[in-house]
Amino acid sequence: MIYNYKDQDYLLHLVDTPGHVDFRAEVSRSYASCGGALLLVDASQGIQAQTVANFYLAFAQGLHLVPIVNKVDLPTADPPRALEQMEETFELDPAKAVLVSAKTGLGVEGVLPAVIEEVPPPIGDHLKPLKLLLVDSWYSNYKGVILLVRIFDGQIKAGDHITSFATGLRYTVGEVGIMHPGQTPQTMLRAGQVGYIYFNPGMKRSQEAKVGDTYTTVGAEKLVERLPGFEEPKAMVFVAAFPVDQGDYAHLEDSINQITLNDRSVTLQKESSEALGAGWRLGFLGTLHCSVFEDRLRQEHGASIIITPPTVPFKVAWKDGREEIISNPAHFPNLEPGKNGPYAELQEPFVSVTITLPEEYLGKVIELCESNRGEQKGLQFFTATQVILKYDLPLAQLVDDFFGKLKSLTKGYASLDYEESDWRKSNIIKLQLLVNKEPIDAVARVVHYSQAERLGRQWVTKFKEHVDRQMYEVVIQAVAGKRIVARETIKPFRKDVLSKLHASDISRRRKLLEKQKEGRKKLTAVAGNISIDQKAFQGFLSK
Repeated sequence: MIYNYKDQDYLLHLVDTPGHVDFRAEVSRSYASCGGALLLVDASQGIQAQTVANFYLAFAQGLHLVPIVNKVDLPTADPPRALEQMEETFELDPAKAVLVSAKTGLGVEGVLPAVIEEVPPPIGDHLKPLKLLLVDSWYSNYKGVILLVRIFDGQIKAGDHITSFATGLRYTVGEVGIMHPGQTPQTMLRAGQVGYIYFNPGMKRSQEAKVGDTYTTVGAEKLVERLPGFEEPKAMVFVAAFPVDQGDYAHLEDSINQITLNDRSVTLQKESSEALGAGWRLGFLGTLHCSVFEDRLRQEHGASIIITPPTVPFKVAWKDGREEIISNPAHFPNLEPGKNGPYAELQEPFVSVTITLPEEYLGKVIELCESNRGEQKGLQFFTATQVILKYDLPLAQLVDDFFGKLKSLTKGYASLDYEESDWRKSNIIKLQLLVNKEPIDAVARVVHYSQAERLGRQWVTKFKEHVDRQMYEVVIQAVAGKRIVARETIKPFRKDVLSKLHASDISRRRKLLEKQKEGRKKLTAVAGNISIDQKAFQGFLSK
């Protein structure tokens, strides 16, 4: 946007970053395209976990911060407390803070002047070789992939030939412009500007546009240093997705491909299950990312889909020195922990969690973290009533609705942020569901040994509720490693062969029951394995 301040026009590029921790990488890349950031604090709730995390992220990238206190119109607002927290926690000058209410518009007119006063103009030399950062991209049916870029050095115009540092591919620029607020073509983009470019011929595959990549003019590759911080987005959470009706497979595949055109962080791999048929294994940045993707499939594309519970990758270190990361629980080795096997060590990923919460809920939250195999790393009071709690937690426990349980315990007042920590040795085991001794691969999970029995009992009880009674006995078992930890049996339908007998001898009754039992054995041998309706899996996999 162009903003007039003190009779001078300023060209401002504003980026709204997502607040949820799942999209930390996107926030980091957005910061790389900016020179400053607004540090927004809720006047009623004060500093939260993501505020702390994003402050250190912005501080590490050298951004100039403008403190903003929002929601000052609320009856519960306490702006002096919020300003005090900002000064104590971040060492920011309260005198430079802008108090606003986005709802009523109070104080909003002071935000942009504060940005112009506090944030220095971008630096860069338009005479140097081109160096630009890819900030974001989206797909157009007519133009191909459109790139949002920040120019650090040099200049770019239509007809220029540029190359990518990450892929090595070369392109011819078709058009350049700025977002004002839509795509507004320009003759040229120069150092310091943020704008869009697309190519002619167009970039057809969105996978080629690797966000965080550096581009330069063809021939200047050795004169330009690659911008730091580029790394491929890494999936942290995996689910399996199957169509309810296998006839909808092609439609669901088209729907998934359309959504992934504008979301390159989703990993996609085809998978098949004996129980659920053909499907996909999808990788996401976190549980919210997964939930948003599932909602888009259902609402925008009308997909009928079965989604398995989220799982995380595990690492197997074999005795011959190999290390293998397994994201599909069905491929995890079926071994007993503590027993000699071909593996040297089993490992699971841990994350460093930061929780901010009111002091009155501290005991409950510590209890929650400890019950989820957490290790306390720090506890700090940053005000008289607010606590910052730091824990190392297994990622598998975090994706198992940990955030929902935390919000429930603290009545919504706690906030959570996390970042990757490391891989740690763990006593983990594969838990499977067997129906008449046949494993159902789609519902397998890798769990900690201490949770196997409890989860196994829950599984067989829940699955029994959704399986219809058959003409022969159905045995449902939960197996941890090679040990059966729980069992439920669904009795078969049976005719009352004793109904016509009244005062007969016991041997006659026994003879009829034995004859019926033999018939059951023949039926089982002829019918083969049980066929389970898809609705049983939908009911079992639903929360």
